[in-house]
Amino acid sequence: MAEEAAVTKKLAMPRLQKLYREDVAGGLHEEFKYKNVMEIPTIEKITINMGLGEAVANPNLIKTAVEELTVISGQRAVITRAKKSIATFKLREGMPIGCMVTLRGQRMWEFLDRLVTVALPRTRDFKGISGKAFDGRGNYTLGLKEQTIFQEIEYDKLDKVKGMNVCFVTSAKTDEEGKALLKRLGMPFKN
Repeated sequence: MAEEAAVTKKLAMPRLQKLYREDVAGGLHEEFKYKNVMEIPTIEKITINMGLGEAVANPNLIKTAVEELTVISGQRAVITRAKKSIATFKLREGMPIGCMVTLRGQRMWEFLDRLVTVALPRTRDFKGISGKAFDGRGNYTLGLKEQTIFQEIEYDKLDKVKGMNVCFVTSAKTDEEGKALLKRLGMPFKN
């Protein structure tokens, strides 16, 4: 019985991962004329970060943020703590100020699929995402203003609208390669 579950888990490859292996990798190989298949860029990980500066005054915000991020990503969120004390913000070293999740493997592909096909199109007045948020090494960061674009969040149970940063870490060496990878995976860039 355990063997059957292991076999079905291997067979149940996420839709975007299958697309990457069958179409995207070959297309990138032709477009950039790589000499070796190991040079073809892929997504290594996706990190989702929620920074909550208001958590200094209201510590309950952290609990709800961790629960929401866990529901969105399908993986337990980790609380991030302040590295330094800053008196003007009434912040002490070690105080909880946010939460984050790092997704790899199957969960990463499933999250990317949900983000591209369901969540981003639900954004109000959506015309595409900026293609300028690359870091020079092929990694892309996307800022979301509210967590309500994800279907998993129940709007009635929200206490506060929280934004988040989603960072796509790729193995691409240039921004051009990283953008081509994300575009072929369905990221709706404006320009």
